[in-house]
Amino acid sequence: MTVLDQTEKRRPVTSATALPDLPAVRDEVDAILAHFLAQRAQAVPGPEMAPLFTTLSGLLEGGKRLRAYLCVAGWYAGGGCGDRDLIVRVAASLELFHVFALIHDDVMDGSDLRRGRPTAHRALATAFVADGRPPRRATDHGRAAGLLLGDLVLTMSDDLIRTGPGADEMWRIQPLLETMRSQLVYGQYLDLVAAGRPCDDVEAALRIVRYKTASYTVEWPLRIGAALAGAGPDVHSACSEFALPLGEAFQLRDDLLGVFGDPATTGKPVGDDIREGKATVLVALALQSASAADRRLLHEAVGSPDLTDEDFGRVRQVIEHSGARQQVETMITARRHAALTVLDRAPLPVPAAAALREIAGIATVRQS
Repeated sequence: MTVLDQTEKRRPVTSATALPDLPAVRDEVDAILAHFLAQRAQAVPGPEMAPLFTTLSGLLEGGKRLRAYLCVAGWYAGGGCGDRDLIVRVAASLELFHVFALIHDDVMDGSDLRRGRPTAHRALATAFVADGRPPRRATDHGRAAGLLLGDLVLTMSDDLIRTGPGADEMWRIQPLLETMRSQLVYGQYLDLVAAGRPCDDVEAALRIVRYKTASYTVEWPLRIGAALAGAGPDVHSACSEFALPLGEAFQLRDDLLGVFGDPATTGKPVGDDIREGKATVLVALALQSASAADRRLLHEAVGSPDLTDEDFGRVRQVIEHSGARQQVETMITARRHAALTVLDRAPLPVPAAAALREIAGIATVRQS
């Protein structure tokens, strides 16, 4: 009996009045991913692809599973009941899609660490050298192999739900999946073209947040789950009203952690957003409020890949003194409150609303 078979045997038949068990969702999703990855690794044409699957296995460890939680919570919100097999498989598929996005994002940004481990392209570069290949080609190989791994994971995210039980229900969510993917690409492109040009336009930075993070992290996973439950327009509307402020709060917290977080907890270095010149709300607010001398420092530092730790410390001090850090904290609180207020009047089953309240805390009150 496989791990997945065991998971399916212990998975309860649920009703819309049951409280979604988020830790159980994580266990079920992890079991599905492990089983599916093992199947795909066994079916590869040759042993050359072993480094890709080893790298992917590492990337799938850890992570908040936020998208999976939201997908299952959306199913409950739409009145879902009965066998949860399909919704949990779709939730696992969204986690694969997330890994695809992370792999490509890390290649684009040249990032070294993700979840406390080397990023995919760095790990693949290391494997290339360990295989006796010339070190001078390692970086280029790692980037190219990372892109291919991302492409592979994207196709796997589709295969996971196209070949499983209940796949005939996919017509319900296909338009939502397509919109989610298109918006993510658009958000990534906005992020790309804005990088390296420090700007005090908060609304422009928020626009990137909405497309790059809020929609694909919160709104579409939630609505995909609701769609699979056959939810009506009023539930979809409530899901979007809840998701957009929460998605913004999630990314605003990420921006703060990228500058003020503890790398031992976040699993990635601080300062990367500054060195890459990301157009964040945090930097935009600092530019609005900083003194003329401090604004000059920010313009010189933001987007400088060779920024030293000492120089980054000065940037962090400027951001702190400008009041931008506290302003972002206030924005997070306001958006979390806005999302929770939606739940007070939304036409959702009480257990689903309770699960979404729990998820709102996970997304916004965190250190990683």
